[in-house]
Amino acid sequence: MFIVLLIITFLISLLVCFIVARIFNKPIQGILNRLIEDSISGAWLTYLKFAIYVVGISAGVGIWQLERYITPTASEGNNIITLNTNRWTLEIYRTIIGTLQGIAWLLLVFFVFALIAYVIVRLVEMKKEIGHK
Repeated sequence: MFIVLLIITFLISLLVCFIVARIFNKPIQGILNRLIEDSISGAWLTYLKFAIYVVGISAGVGIWQLERYITPTASEGNNIITLNTNRWTLEIYRTIIGTLQGIAWLLLVFFVFALIAYVIVRLVEMKKEIGHK
């Protein structure tokens, strides 16, 4: 039953990452095209999508949380927690929220650095315009 839970949480986390990557594809691409005008922006977009999947899956599939179902814990009286319907529901919910939370932090960091880079690019452009006049 543990292996099925592990596979299900992985697939749910993968699906959530796919949906988020699709939703943010155009905004991220637009930002990267604005900041990096070369063809390298496509490589950065691919890397950021990869990061979304890695961070989302690692945050969503909490291995340390799933270990409770195969390893006895002192808090449970050295018993292994059983997987019932309520536990399945909780783990699926935890997977979705954990995945979204991990991706949200990643995108927040990206957008903060992108905003700083945008300000720098705008300042350089303004200096060029002043220099040409």
